[in-house]
Amino acid sequence: MAVTKIRKISSWTLLAVSIISGAILGLYYLGGVGEPLNGEMKNPIYTGELLYWSYILLGLCAVSMLLFGITQFFNKFKSNPKGAITSLIVFVTFAILLIIAYAIGDGTPLSGINIDSQKFNTENWLKITDMWLYAMYILLIICIIAILGGSVKKIMNK
Repeated sequence: MAVTKIRKISSWTLLAVSIISGAILGLYYLGGVGEPLNGEMKNPIYTGELLYWSYILLGLCAVSMLLFGITQFFNKFKSNPKGAITSLIVFVTFAILLIIAYAIGDGTPLSGINIDSQKFNTENWLKITDMWLYAMYILLIICIIAILGGSVKKIMNK
């Protein structure tokens, strides 16, 4: 019963997120272009909506990762305290990844952006943006390696 409920909820969630993402990407790419920035650069009308949706997805992923991790820790702590402590390694590793990504981020102010964006054109915000981009790149590479490694392991076990 629980497996089918989890599968049903995750399927509906994936479908909803995919439909909303497709609609927002369609608006971004097909919604038209406003006044060019600096006379040259294209200025898609729905850039803000795309960025806000990205922020929402990033926040949902971070919150769900923390909630599921904490829940798993407490559930595991009841049955296997030593195993629960080792599960904290994931959180510590992720925190180290973010710290390293922030440290290597570039804080050089950008040129050619509009007046509204200048308040975010500071060293701290630029480094935070680079931190999240680098973290996403590294996690994407880890996911690809895990998928390929799992496939190779499955083939080798046959």
